Amino acid sequence: MPGFFLNSNKKTKKRKIGGGKKNININKRKRGGQEIESDDESIVSGEEEVVNEEESDEETAVEKRLRLAKDYINQLEEEQSQKDKDKDFDKDAISHRLEEEALEDAGRLEKFIANQIVPDHSNIKVLKGHRLPITCVIISSDSKYIFSGSKDGSVIKWSVSSCEKMARIDGKSKKKKTKCKGHEGQVLCLAVSTDFMFLASAGHDKIIHIWNPETLTWLHTFKGHRNIISGLAFQQKHHQLFSASNDRAIKVWNLDQMAYVETLFGHEDSVLGIDSLNRNRVVTCGGRDRSVRLWKIPEESQLVFQSSMGSSFDCVTMLNEDYFLTGGDDGSLSVFFTRKKKPITLRTNAHTKSENGPSEAWISSVASVPYTDIVASGSCDGSIKLWRCEKAFRSILPIHEIKIPGYINSLKFSSDCEFLVAGVGQEHRLGRWWKVKEAKNAIYIIPLKKIEN
Repeated sequence: MPGFFLNSNKKTKKRKIGGGKKNININKRKRGGQEIESDDESIVSGEEEVVNEEESDEETAVEKRLRLAKDYINQLEEEQSQKDKDKDFDKDAISHRLEEEALEDAGRLEKFIANQIVPDHSNIKVLKGHRLPITCVIISSDSKYIFSGSKDGSVIKWSVSSCEKMARIDGKSKKKKTKCKGHEGQVLCLAVSTDFMFLASAGHDKIIHIWNPETLTWLHTFKGHRNIISGLAFQQKHHQLFSASNDRAIKVWNLDQMAYVETLFGHEDSVLGIDSLNRNRVVTCGGRDRSVRLWKIPEESQLVFQSSMGSSFDCVTMLNEDYFLTGGDDGSLSVFFTRKKKPITLRTNAHTKSENGPSEAWISSVASVPYTDIVASGSCDGSIKLWRCEKAFRSILPIHEIKIPGYINSLKFSSDCEFLVAGVGQEHRLGRWWKVKEAKNAIYIIPLKKIEN
């Protein structure tokens, strides 16, 4: 089913540099039967010399790629040497990493690590700083910082190593008029760029704030959505931002130019989940319209996937460029493949109703380590569950369970799979239908130990 895109394809005109051939032969002119040398020759030749000199100094495309490749290899060698301070420098590790990155860019990387991961229950750390339920958490690509958003309208930056609060963005009060650039109302979603240049936040006030993640200083504000913004995602290794909203639209923003790009239409209900990886595409789930959509931005098209159980899809995560996982309000997990309209794997009752908790087993968050076989899911049944995906994602098997009371409103793995972060609240991130009184409005850092298999 084709998507509807609002594009403005503007063609840029190129101007030619140079004096032109017709000036070169006008070297002499006659005056009174005498030939007088013209100054045009020296002027034209001078221009040619300047242009030729500029062209000789200009770096070709091949030379630029070679220079960038050398710089990147030097950077990898420096990182590896810091890791191997007490060991001999391992060049094989760099070649292995380059090979993995090439497969990752092609969408064909696959690591089997689930059997080597064990949660360290005894060293779980709890971070408290928000007054109301946590709605979203994200981790920087270097795994040094955590950012959390809450229904109290605040955003907090945490240090992973010290578990201390580093900076805070307070929400704006509707009663008190202040000049601060915080959000009015609840913050529902956060996203950080891979290179740690931009942090995006959004929520009930229908606007997107862009911050400097180092200092949490305000950089820019985007307006355009007509309803609550429920999800944000950066394209990995790029400064392209995707936003999802209850107005049923997905918008694309360019942060290099701080500009709006286009709007994607197709969902028939509020868009509740969003995710993106390396390619210029984004996956979204439309809640009660019971559909998941993969948007291919360059092709200006979309693929539509439907629920096989009639459940609502409320959260989604990309496993790789061709597979993605969704969580439903009936407690089921579904794996989709880009070439099949229906789920290729369905795990019913992945989460079930708890005896003392709410009367629903609504899966409120899912997370994955892209290009691996490990995923996590959270609900309000008092546990976070880790799952192992079989080859080609043909089945999902439970491997570990972490007991945490409350609504698991957000889950994120660190990029190195050293820990899992959970944003927990007494209420669901989207409403106040039920309340788990014994739960803490806090961030949980769950260490993941790696064992030899």
